[in-house]
Amino acid sequence: MLVDDDESMRELVGQIAQRHGWRYRCAADGAQAAQMIAEKCPDLLILDVMLPDVNGFQICADVRAAHPRLPIMFLSAKGDIVDKSVGFNAGADDYLVKPFLGEELVLRVNAQLRRRQREHAGSADAQAREGEWCETGELRVCFGKYEVYLRGCPVSLSSREFELLALLASDVGTVFTRDQIIKALWDDASAADPNTVTVLVRKIREKIEDDPARPRYLTTVWRVGYKLNSL
Repeated sequence: MLVDDDESMRELVGQIAQRHGWRYRCAADGAQAAQMIAEKCPDLLILDVMLPDVNGFQICADVRAAHPRLPIMFLSAKGDIVDKSVGFNAGADDYLVKPFLGEELVLRVNAQLRRRQREHAGSADAQAREGEWCETGELRVCFGKYEVYLRGCPVSLSSREFELLALLASDVGTVFTRDQIIKALWDDASAADPNTVTVLVRKIREKIEDDPARPRYLTTVWRVGYKLNSL
């Protein structure tokens, strides 16, 4: 599903969707998008930032709160690092800057759809892992439930944030390189923005660390990568 007030962009993405056999819906503003999502939640939500009634960042935050596992990506002409940071902080999983190559959009959409399919296909495995968890200090990561607790209180993470934290929690104390993280979280590593890992780490720290500038749990190993510490 695409939310964009530019009719030509809606038509272009619609043509790409038709060629690749995707079921496609589109909305021209936030109000129409909210109604359509309430009627039927899409498998993937693509948002423009500048909309006539509300900005895409707010839509992203609202949808993320209601649908924690829904893949969300931005398709916007606003492409500097500040805008990308705002988008990822709002809960986006990906960010593609206009103008873009149709082939790159296809790669990114397919990666998100495969991830969505894996989540559905793996629901039985998730139920089997429901009792599995990792605990370090006052932080607990419940793998099968997609839940994180700090001092017994739930921590709200996007699906991508959880996947990164769960990856680190799968082997506490081990350093994961940026390349390892990208390959684990994205089907197509070439379609992932390297800055995304940095943004995700910062967002996770803001939610689990008492002082994100001096992290105890999720730390950086200079020039190597990141690890979750045993406390």
